[in-house]
Amino acid sequence: MDDLVPDTVLDGARYGACTVRAVSVRGDSARYRGEPRRDALLTARFGSGEHALVLVAMATGARATPGAHRAAAEVCRWIGRAVGRSHARLVEDLRAARRGDLKSGLHRLTDRSLGKLRATAAEQGLAPQEYSATLRCLLLPADPACRTRVFFGAGDGGLFRLRGGEWQDLEPRVTEVPKGEAVVGFGSPPAETPEGDRLTMDLGIPTPPSPYEPAPEPPREPFRFRASLGRPGDVLLMCTEGLAEPLRGEPELAAHLADRWSAPGPPGLAAFLADAQVRVKGYADDRTAAAVWEA
Repeated sequence: MDDLVPDTVLDGARYGACTVRAVSVRGDSARYRGEPRRDALLTARFGSGEHALVLVAMATGARATPGAHRAAAEVCRWIGRAVGRSHARLVEDLRAARRGDLKSGLHRLTDRSLGKLRATAAEQGLAPQEYSATLRCLLLPADPACRTRVFFGAGDGGLFRLRGGEWQDLEPRVTEVPKGEAVVGFGSPPAETPEGDRLTMDLGIPTPPSPYEPAPEPPREPFRFRASLGRPGDVLLMCTEGLAEPLRGEPELAAHLADRWSAPGPPGLAAFLADAQVRVKGYADDRTAAAVWEA
């Protein structure tokens, strides 16, 4: 029963000053081959009222590996449990704008969750890369007075902001490192945008090896972190590579979604699903996306 994977999952709600839409869709390539969706999506709310914290987590299992869908689902559940246990402290840090504490704390939670995945691979007699997944998360406080939106995770994908009808690529950049060396990440300059948003970038502080097992080879994915302030009318989009690649590479898709999502008010669930499924020739992977409309 654990191997059953829905073709499509869709969720959405309004919390505080933002409306969330989230979807994960099996790609045409996987449908054609009769393979399960490798992407996983988790949406969860911890706490209640203005003290609540909303987590959106998504993961993509490694390509051409058995059990890729299970790895993605497991890492989403593990990070969900970790954030749930720490949600009260995370809400306090978000309200007080303790971005350094947020980055270091979320780095530890991410490393532990991915460490459990590597430990599971070892238990199954697999190499770490044969049972692995990317992980991308958004934290959204329900308090309407707190406009801080936090992205964190490890692995490729996309983080974009639609402001004034134009897309801005907010994905934290990371360095390329030779095999065996410490992996260090850094954020996209500048520390303050021309619009005045102060952003906490990927500071590039490596963490000690996970207690679950020795550091694997090849080196681990760099930790990615970014905190930004949402303005009324903004749309923040986090997605897996299945949508990030065509959004970056096909101007017509970017223009189409910008036009659709610049309308007054967020789309309904069915409309958001239709937008996420717009076909682009040459791109047939799973697509998982979460968008946040600022009221």
